[in-house]
Amino acid sequence: MKEERLFELVNTIEDLDYAAMDAARKREDSLAKPPGSLGRLEDIAVQLSGISGELHNNVDKSCIVIMCSDNGVVEEGVSSAPQSVTLAQTINFTRRLTGVGTLAKYFNTDLMVVDLGINADVPKELLVTDTLETIGSEVRVPNKIIDRKLKKGTCNLAKEPAMTRQEAVEAIGVGLEMARDLKKAGYSIFGIGEMGIGNTTTSAAVLSALTGLLVVETVGKGGGITEQSFVRKREIVEEVLKRYEFTGQEDLDVVDVLAKVGGFDLAAMTGSFLGAAVYKLPVVIDGFISAVAAMAAVKISPFAKKYMIASHVSKEQGYSHALKALGLPAMLHLDLRLGEGSGCPLAFQIIRGACAVMNHMATFAEAEINDDYLEEIRKLDF
Repeated sequence: MKEERLFELVNTIEDLDYAAMDAARKREDSLAKPPGSLGRLEDIAVQLSGISGELHNNVDKSCIVIMCSDNGVVEEGVSSAPQSVTLAQTINFTRRLTGVGTLAKYFNTDLMVVDLGINADVPKELLVTDTLETIGSEVRVPNKIIDRKLKKGTCNLAKEPAMTRQEAVEAIGVGLEMARDLKKAGYSIFGIGEMGIGNTTTSAAVLSALTGLLVVETVGKGGGITEQSFVRKREIVEEVLKRYEFTGQEDLDVVDVLAKVGGFDLAAMTGSFLGAAVYKLPVVIDGFISAVAAMAAVKISPFAKKYMIASHVSKEQGYSHALKALGLPAMLHLDLRLGEGSGCPLAFQIIRGACAVMNHMATFAEAEINDDYLEEIRKLDF
């Protein structure tokens, strides 16, 4: 994808449908319950109406997009796991043997597994180029690895830019493509996860670059590292931020930031968050890397935030700062720190609950209950 085309698509992103949201809020307030007593479930249902323009919605057909790529910065010893884990886990996604794979299978959620830059050859029998396949009368994502490899891993950002600008644009374009095809196949919601050893380092660098947050606030221990590796990880992020003079400036070029200190996975995830807004689909944020990609998308297009739902509060160091910068509340506090998109299947269940209330709960009139007693209560601010 050319950069001009990328921003043509981004410029089509619109605000939510506030008339539909007003209708949804009135419906929620007419249901047989005290006003606002279902809390976030009501807010989510109203948000979904703003996205779709419809009063009644469902999110039964769900998917998690998992962007997989290796990061050259692992040469610096910033990760405890060997780079080979990226390929192994990417393959295991298709077998539903991973954390997110197991949860997705249990909750009837599809996985869209994408290779953007795994530093190894994926077995040919596991690769496909088509993003969708027809199974019976239904179009779904294939249970394979979608081949969108740009090259085998990014460069070591400690020594040179992680990517060229064009590579970053192409990765963002892949993310947009995945969102487009999910919409085409009739998916009603998707989440965004990742697999890439070293990507908490790139994410910390991007988050600090975009927000001006201190390195001590954004750099965590990822999947678990020694104190020596942790110190080195902080040093690297500090060094690259100084090198490129990334300090959270308002006029920062997000594509440039992603190219210099990001990764293929992070850039593609950014593209999918943008794609959710372009194609009007609700999208769920998973953990730290996912939240940083969401932040990058919002910096490119502020309206993109309105299509996002944060799933859980990750234990990774920078996550709470990323969510605060986004201004989004998370639904779950489960001390998760796995990544992969593992919080998304859990979040989908809550969002389905929000839809169920809107679609099936009786109003006071339908339940034949006199709601005059609520007249004064409705004036209160809960």
